[in-house]
Amino acid sequence: MLVVLWLGPRFLPHIGAVFGVESGDHRRPTFRVTTLDGTPVTDSVLRGRVVLVNFWATWCLPCRAEMPLLQAMSRRHKEAGLVVLGLSVDRASPESVQQWLREREITYPVAIVGRDAETAFGGVQGYPTSVLLDRTGQVRYKVLGPLAMASLEPAVRRLLAEPVAPPPTVTAPRRP
Repeated sequence: MLVVLWLGPRFLPHIGAVFGVESGDHRRPTFRVTTLDGTPVTDSVLRGRVVLVNFWATWCLPCRAEMPLLQAMSRRHKEAGLVVLGLSVDRASPESVQQWLREREITYPVAIVGRDAETAFGGVQGYPTSVLLDRTGQVRYKVLGPLAMASLEPAVRRLLAEPVAPPPTVTAPRRP
């Protein structure tokens, strides 16, 4: 019984993502990171795209196991509007993290972040943690653990299939 109580909260978001039951808190995180190649990335720059944010570390074995799956998902859905953004919590040098990524042929954008980034996304309880944002920047799914790719693939497809809202039109007030 204790095992079920412990595992339940960890697996329910994964099951929900498969069947379309959202586990995100619907916040719109505000963030600004600089990727390892020097590119600034902000929440506003990513609006209009579905974004899978993955908190990870080189020392995290489950993170390492899921990164090839993230890379494949990034390639598979890039043209449809998916951006995978890796947020590393490593304290190693940027050069060593870059080397680690090169050795594994991980090409999606990665930044090294601190607790402020985790806080912007509602906190992180463990690694890996994946957060899926819709095209408006709203958190729709949040899952902990390396099973994220199997459970988030259907959620990514659903969000990519949602219609893109046209930009709001501004009309000048009429004068009498």
